[in-house]
Amino acid sequence: MVRWRPVTTPLGSASYSAAQSRIIEAALGLFAEHGISGTSLQMIADAIGVTKAAVYHQFKTKEEIVVAAAEAELLRVEAALNAAEAEKSRSRAREVLLERAVDLAIERRRKVSTLLTDPVVVRIFAKREPFRELMGRLSVLLIGGDGGGAEARVPAAMLLAAISGAVMHPLVANLDDETLRSQLLRLAHRFLELPDSRERCPPNV
Repeated sequence: MVRWRPVTTPLGSASYSAAQSRIIEAALGLFAEHGISGTSLQMIADAIGVTKAAVYHQFKTKEEIVVAAAEAELLRVEAALNAAEAEKSRSRAREVLLERAVDLAIERRRKVSTLLTDPVVVRIFAKREPFRELMGRLSVLLIGGDGGGAEARVPAAMLLAAISGAVMHPLVANLDDETLRSQLLRLAHRFLELPDSRERCPPNV
């Protein structure tokens, strides 16, 4: 197993009660539909049939709900990284990470794909060491280098933003998941200049 970057700070160390989990799940759906700024605590309360006071009883601020919802998604990203970093070769690790990243984006494309790129989330998590470390690990695995330089972070950010943005675009709304997955993987390999021996798309597409 090759570890490309040591993990010093785990994500998602907090555990949530059943009531808090219901709030988080409702918030995820509302954030996807209205954006974080367009979602109020009253909307979250209405979605699960409780009072706003009941929501306040579980989370003191809206920001706490945003953090909890984003961490739930980041844990999925972290799981993908862990699987990739467990591979013996860097080339296979990058392949696994790309496949997992595309699968996550497609799986959640109708719900929360844009959550982690929302400006509010970016602002909140930019100051958090676990988030910065996670992004560094992504950069190292995808691009190389030490994960801290612009040469690694900018291309990695471009690729990940392209994947998360593409799955939500109206131009691909009528594509089935497998076709979209095939096309995204083909283009991601081209972006990273990786060999792609498998035929992922039909001719003339």
